[in-house]
Amino acid sequence: MVGPTRPQFVLFGSSIVQLSFSHGGWGAILSDIYARKADILLRGYFGWNSRRALQVLDQVFPKDAAIQPSLVIAYFGGNDSMGPHPSGLGPHVPLPEYIESMRKIVIHLQSLSEETRIILLSCPPVNEEKIRGNISQFLSELVRTNELCQRYSDACVKLGQEMGVKVVDLFTALQKRDDWMDACFTDGIHLSAEGSKIVVEEILKVIKEADWEPCLHWKSIPTEFAEDSPYDLVAADGKTTLNPSEWTFYREHHWD
Repeated sequence: MVGPTRPQFVLFGSSIVQLSFSHGGWGAILSDIYARKADILLRGYFGWNSRRALQVLDQVFPKDAAIQPSLVIAYFGGNDSMGPHPSGLGPHVPLPEYIESMRKIVIHLQSLSEETRIILLSCPPVNEEKIRGNISQFLSELVRTNELCQRYSDACVKLGQEMGVKVVDLFTALQKRDDWMDACFTDGIHLSAEGSKIVVEEILKVIKEADWEPCLHWKSIPTEFAEDSPYDLVAADGKTTLNPSEWTFYREHHWD
């Protein structure tokens, strides 16, 4: 690996995670916010459910790794919540099994180190009408309803409360926006740039309010190589330089 060593934030989940660097996604936004402060590592797997996540958990998060993540943001539930296919194939996982799978994932992550923090993302809502219009010759009918999404979201929130783990309730957060069905998705399921901004706002709020030591909020993590230098840009007075290490004016959105 390259140095200096920074805190590692791992994004672990299904397509909401894999696509988080696309379409102005929330993973890309976090990478920008935490530039020169923490490394945002992507472990996202399109179409996966909590059952498959358990199968690779030891490979993605080995307990004997020399460096353990400072933060894991985990999302599974959207695919689990899909209606079951008559063949028995497909990503559906019954709700009781989903809860136990997520419990096992949390227990494993908690065992990595005393300083590994966890944030769970609950199942977001979907635009049912748009999904019904997305007809594919390659896929059977997708059974995605907000009734199912809410059940799995509520279960994730409740599990987090039981285990003392932070949870972002995406099902509720996205729907605070009046035009959420049109603005927050690219295809009725996956997040648009506007939807991703809501995810980032909620994640940063959790990190800022958490009583974690050390604090993982971006304003609390030292900026790498932030010392003044005669090689910085020359100021208007022609005698001094301007240190750009903490500049954020270039960002489209200014984050708290």
